This record gives sequence, C-alpha cells and structure tokens, in this order.
Amino acid sequence: MPFEKLLAAAKEKLGPRKVGKMGEAGYVAAALETEAGHIYTGVNIDVPCSMGFCAEHAAIAAMVTAGESRIVRLVAVHHSGRVIPPCGRCREFVCQINEHNGDCQVLLDGGKVVTIDDLLPARWDA
Repeated sequence: MPFEKLLAAAKEKLGPRKVGKMGEAGYVAAALETEAGHIYTGVNIDVPCSMGFCAEHAAIAAMVTAGESRIVRLVAVHHSGRVIPPCGRCREFVCQINEHNGDCQVLLDGGKVVTIDDLLPARWDA
C-alpha cells in the first residue's frame, strides 16, 4: 500500500505535549509525499490566540522550505490513532500551494483513498 510509509511517518511524530504556558502540540500529525518522492511531516500547534496551525500546514511548510510544492499523497492521524481527513482550510491550502495538488491522494479512515478535488468540489478558483 502506498500509504504505509506515510502512515508510519505520521504516527512517529504524534505526541501530545504542552508548548509554552497555554499551548499544545502533537495531537495530530501529518505526512505528505512529494512528486520527487520525499516525505515531509508536521504536527499541529494550538495556542489560545488562534494563530496555531494544523499538522498539514506544518508538513507543507517543511516541503516548501525544501523547495518543493507538488504533493502526491497526504495522511493525517489523530493521537487516538484514527486517520482523519484534512479540514477545509487545509484542503484549500494544499490546492493553492501548487495548481496540480487537487490530484493529491488522501487516505481516509477505513483505508479509502480520495483526492483533494473529491474533498473540495466546486472550487472558487477553478
């Protein structure tokens, strides 16, 4: 299964923890694979001022920092072990990073695979 490595990479990064006085991180971890075959990971950061971000954003930031933008596969895992789909904000973010990322495959709970375009139909910029 093409998602086995990604799922393992995301689960390895899970680890709920406090950051700062009031923040939390690591309740969700994400892993993505690029067109070049590189894997990038990230965890969520939640802070009271609403400037935190999702695990997918952290993984995308690492990818962009490395000079890439095309995502072919993406998975996010909740600390309970459940695979979760990207939120609407993340879906939009993925699409705006590279115009071909609508084709990115996303693993859902239960093993179903869909694309970002499946999860974000009738996009405003299409």
